[in-house]
Amino acid sequence: MSDFAPPSAAMRPAPFRVLTVCTANLYRSPVAECLLRHRLTALREAVHVSSAGTEAVPGTPMAATAASIVAERGADPSGTVTRRLSAGLVEGADLLLGAAREHREAAVRLSPVRALSRAFSLREFARLVRAEDAAGVTDPAARFAALVVGAAARRGAAGVDVTDDDVADPLGASPAETRECVTRIEESVERIAAALRAH
Repeated sequence: MSDFAPPSAAMRPAPFRVLTVCTANLYRSPVAECLLRHRLTALREAVHVSSAGTEAVPGTPMAATAASIVAERGADPSGTVTRRLSAGLVEGADLLLGAAREHREAAVRLSPVRALSRAFSLREFARLVRAEDAAGVTDPAARFAALVVGAAARRGAAGVDVTDDDVADPLGASPAETRECVTRIEESVERIAAALRAH
């Protein structure tokens, strides 16, 4: 038997867990989940991305329109089904990204101690994230954790228009409006992924 057996799963560092949240878990949060997972494919062992909804009916596939737009962007929407946000999901997340400020607030209500410094709206976190907060850190999970600490410390700056931190719900919207929603999510995902990958 070799003395150089590969490390067991138990010895691997725990992955960094990102949870995206919207209301029904049909459009905004699964889009963010799929696009972020796609952008971080090379880090899939170190970063796990999932989604949930504050009012989701569990087990429903993501909206077909959203899934189609996500697939156009090279991401894989298959297997994405709805889950209801719970205290357990909030407590298991290292970073929670809500589609709007109301989703961050819902997470904080479920688990104030855990969520207060780890929950943001998606666009808020993208606005606040800075690659230099993780300067010199090469482990992806540790880098992500450092980015969260830096963004939390930067929150609350005066003169910022926080109304742009929300992504409107495209439920019942036209295809053009749904595409605009996906574009706003994609912009944020790109900023976050770029900050994580820069070292």
